[in-house]
Amino acid sequence: MAPRRAEEPGRRGTASRLLVVGLANPGGEFEHTRHNVGGDAVREVARRRGVELRVERRLRAAVGVLSTPGGPVLLAVPTTYMNESGASVAPLVRRAAIHDLGHLVVVHDELDLQPGGVRLKLGGGLAGHNGLRSISQALGSREFARVRVGIGKPPSKERGADWVLARLSGARRTALAADAARAADAVETVIDLGFADAQQRVNAS
Repeated sequence: MAPRRAEEPGRRGTASRLLVVGLANPGGEFEHTRHNVGGDAVREVARRRGVELRVERRLRAAVGVLSTPGGPVLLAVPTTYMNESGASVAPLVRRAAIHDLGHLVVVHDELDLQPGGVRLKLGGGLAGHNGLRSISQALGSREFARVRVGIGKPPSKERGADWVLARLSGARRTALAADAARAADAVETVIDLGFADAQQRVNAS
């Protein structure tokens, strides 16, 4: 099978083994919300691995490089709003010199998984996620890898926006932080074992 290629033009940076992007909305008003759990997970990976994420305005993201035996891994959290994630991910793909989109790993919240569930997936549908849709449109492909972090479904469709954007407190905030930590575990497994082996291990748990 031919590799999935990133078609974005422009100057490429130093080649990275992986590009891991955690989706989130910027600003304090979106902290501790379900929609930001992907960004929280990548920030947790950076904390564990001693990587400082610094905002690069040109990339519209907070970015850090993790050195690994297999080569550098670029960690990033876009500073765009969720529905504009592609405006950050496309230049990040160029920066990381990613040719096969299977080496782009997007960490995001997932309504179709129960809270606490974490699953890995390569390609496929967008499940109505505005961040994934923006990335797919910017790259002209859906064939990137995902770490799906369960947040469960809202009580009703009418309360969908409140469900993903409401700031949590107390026990619900603690549970969300634990979910982000489990997602960070999955990301570290991808970094250490590669996506295919990590997918088997994480999805079997």
